[in-house]
Amino acid sequence: MKLDARTALIPIDVQLGFDDPPWPRRNNPAMEANGLRLLAAWRACGLPLIHVRHDSVEPGSSLAPGHPGNGFRSGFAPLAGEALVAKSVNAAFIGTDLDLRLRRRGIESIVLFGISTDMCVSTTARVGANLGYRVTVVGDACCCFDLADGDGGTIAADDLQRAHLATLRAEFAEVVDTAEVLALLPHGRAAAPGSSPDERARGRGGQ
Repeated sequence: MKLDARTALIPIDVQLGFDDPPWPRRNNPAMEANGLRLLAAWRACGLPLIHVRHDSVEPGSSLAPGHPGNGFRSGFAPLAGEALVAKSVNAAFIGTDLDLRLRRRGIESIVLFGISTDMCVSTTARVGANLGYRVTVVGDACCCFDLADGDGGTIAADDLQRAHLATLRAEFAEVVDTAEVLALLPHGRAAAPGSSPDERARGRGGQ
């Protein structure tokens, strides 16, 4: 894993609505803290960052635009000048301009974290890998929810997390933890020396 100006961090769906019913029990209570550490370090380095938000089109969804749950969790909202992609399906590449944004900026690698490992993170990782990006998933900055197995039982969130990270690691992505990413970041070196994040955003077309 190499982290430089051709690598983009993509937080996926870190939104309030996942705390509402009918979402079941969640695993990895450290997800938010690890995600905030990633964001802070990434911003300090001035590396490319594109946020993803799920704008559900399902009736009654807690993630629908206009619902309080559509908002970002504390500390995860884009700052001024940071790009935001809104999606309505699992993969952040489908029905959005994410691929175009990445290619215009010369991005070759993407680092993903967010909610949830087995759904939107996994789907985005798989599509990204198929599109030719080098994909990294930060496993301890993701989470899953308990899932009904269709036979009257429940698959625990921890088991889902372990299985989906293993599948991603086998075929689609490098799976790491937050500490590994932080250790590799070029601390103090900006992607565009001498320019502020807002100036870099304007240079990319005002994203």
